Amino acid sequence: MKNTIATLKEQKKNGVKISMLTAYDYSTAKLMDEAGINSILIGDSLGMTILGYEDTLSVTMEDMIHHTAAVARGAKNAFIVADMPFMSYQTSVYDAVVNAGRLMKEGRANAVKLEGGESVCPQIKAITEASIPVVAHLGMTPQSVNMFGGFKLQGKDEAAALKLIKDALAVEKAGASMVTLECVPAKLAEYITKRLSVPTIGIGAGAGCDGQVLVYQDMLGMFPDFTPKFAKKFADVGADMKAAFAAYISEMQSGAFPDKAHSFRTEDTTDYEKLAEKLQEIDNI
Repeated sequence: MKNTIATLKEQKKNGVKISMLTAYDYSTAKLMDEAGINSILIGDSLGMTILGYEDTLSVTMEDMIHHTAAVARGAKNAFIVADMPFMSYQTSVYDAVVNAGRLMKEGRANAVKLEGGESVCPQIKAITEASIPVVAHLGMTPQSVNMFGGFKLQGKDEAAALKLIKDALAVEKAGASMVTLECVPAKLAEYITKRLSVPTIGIGAGAGCDGQVLVYQDMLGMFPDFTPKFAKKFADVGADMKAAFAAYISEMQSGAFPDKAHSFRTEDTTDYEKLAEKLQEIDNI
């Protein structure tokens, strides 16, 4: 069954946790979809995990559309959420609506995600009025990494916690269909989850949220550059991949691969030396 805003809200109402993972390509999205994932996020994290940037700031609209379209082709039942990259919505309400529309129309997303609280409520309101679902992102917002001075826990003191609560209520009022909470104390995230009527998706925000999201390379041990504290490794696929690559190199160099089972065989009785002589005769004409 296709996951939608309505079905995800029903899960919150019934206390059924919402599963979300990042994906950036067709084959990975297809596997996740077949496993039964509720939602797939095409995160601007692709800047780091796929494109090798040191942060998410260099990701473009074209990057996001390209990868979102690939995921949408692979996932038929998951709810597809696409990140709006840095400076695609901060510049104006008009830019926000236009770029959100591109992610829906060209990328075939089901919703867009943008970072910020009260400051981006005009954009959220305008995007939702254009019939585009919005997922708000609060707490540690990676596009603001330079303002934060690094990837740090947010909402640690009373003033910061109050701001997060106000931001959460504001984005819901502006029309957000879901709220992502990143690097937020678990008790605060649980309180915000109870205050909101829309689902919350946590990442480093404890078990009290309505659902969880992880970067799939983190949970599979495929991104050794940096491993967040909150990222549990569910499999060490990275180690398996390196072992397989090494085995391929070894077998290829030793001649063990390709063997008969991995080569094409026919009943061809052609004498290729004589055939080569004929080719020489043709060349000499």
